[in-house]
Amino acid sequence: MRSRGSGTWTALLVAALAVVVAFLALPIVALFTEVPLGDVPGLLGRPEVRDALAVTARTTLIANAIMLLAGTPAAYLLATRRFPGRGALITLVELPLVLPPAVAGVALLSAFGRGGLLGDPLGSAGIVLPFTEWAVVLAVLFVASPFYLRQAIAAFEAVDPVLVGTARTLGAGRLRTFARISLPLASAGLTAGWVLAFARGIGEFGATVIFAGSVRGETQTLTLAIYDQLDGDLDVAIAIGILLVLLSAAVLATYKVIAWRRSTYASAPAFAPSPSTSR
Repeated sequence: MRSRGSGTWTALLVAALAVVVAFLALPIVALFTEVPLGDVPGLLGRPEVRDALAVTARTTLIANAIMLLAGTPAAYLLATRRFPGRGALITLVELPLVLPPAVAGVALLSAFGRGGLLGDPLGSAGIVLPFTEWAVVLAVLFVASPFYLRQAIAAFEAVDPVLVGTARTLGAGRLRTFARISLPLASAGLTAGWVLAFARGIGEFGATVIFAGSVRGETQTLTLAIYDQLDGDLDVAIAIGILLVLLSAAVLATYKVIAWRRSTYASAPAFAPSPSTSR
């Protein structure tokens, strides 16, 4: 009786898994079967797709550079210092994670648009951000950087403070300790956070279309090009979708490899350093 009940329970679990996998996989499979795969390279070679790819590459590169340069020391500060309001600050930098994309776009317009909080002072200085390529950069930064910051804070918090304290005792300055101890030890976590942020930035749509618009060759990214091509050439939209699916799969695989390497390193036995290596 027990084995029969166990078999029924297992069958229910397998059925639930089959339903979930079928539902999630069916749209992806349909995307790859809608257009002959041999036609995809030609569709992706069209001028409008090349323009969108160029805009995506430029804005993503700039946004990621700013995120790494500013976000890494900011995350380090939040991870290694305890001060009043720290929890509120962490909540604030994580808030864009749960904001609806349309709200993110309106918030950026309220901050940097004409009549916004900083829009008029920037306009007086000759700086106009909305509906420019810099608006795309800011939109990507706003929605993607919290993924990096959250992971980076956790990565720096996981660094053994004894190692940091030993380096300081041996005469290393704060910057040298950060560069030689904390940063290398947290590198796997930082990379994982960057991978997640990169994927989120590539797929950004809502905040970008509200704050930057969709101007071909200037603010139209790959995701915006898909929307634009739905009324133009559906095959081109599908080809861009296939490209983004492959890119997303590569990003996910990279993240899983990094996570696996981190877990393997964490489970490895620790050895006390010899006197020669501790100097």
